[in-house]
Amino acid sequence: MATFAKLVAFSSLAAATACGTGLAAGDRPCTAIGSLEGVSLDLKAPYAAKVASASMKVCWNGTCRTSKVRLMTSSKSVPQGCTDDAPDGSCGAIASPTGDKHGFADVQGLPKSPVQVTVDLRDASGKRLLSERLDVTPHATFPNGPDCGEGGPQARLVVTNARVTEAT
Repeated sequence: MATFAKLVAFSSLAAATACGTGLAAGDRPCTAIGSLEGVSLDLKAPYAAKVASASMKVCWNGTCRTSKVRLMTSSKSVPQGCTDDAPDGSCGAIASPTGDKHGFADVQGLPKSPVQVTVDLRDASGKRLLSERLDVTPHATFPNGPDCGEGGPQARLVVTNARVTEAT
């Protein structure tokens, strides 16, 4: 029986190495995960409570793309403690709203060079709360790390007290 277990373990390792996972060489395998091209938007409390909808117009080289931004409530994890310190013990956490909101504008073809972004925010009645234009530079993303290839370029904007800034 021990010989069979050794054979299974060896076969599994050989198959993994043959498939290019790099386990024998100590390389980190890359997944097929990617990242979208676009601009993220973070609305900070208390201003976020006033905003019901958002859109962005992104322009470069004479081309503009307008996207609605689906806003979602932001939350943070709050630890709820652990049952015990045993290896099979369990720990819990709950999501607690922060008062912030966040969203993402999918912008196909977004370059890794300066673009002009106009952010429009409206309240629940449709009244414009903010319309601000700023220049930002999208950067490459590496969803699996720098050794696994480049994802779509992205920029990140933050709205605090009715002022839009680029996050770095």
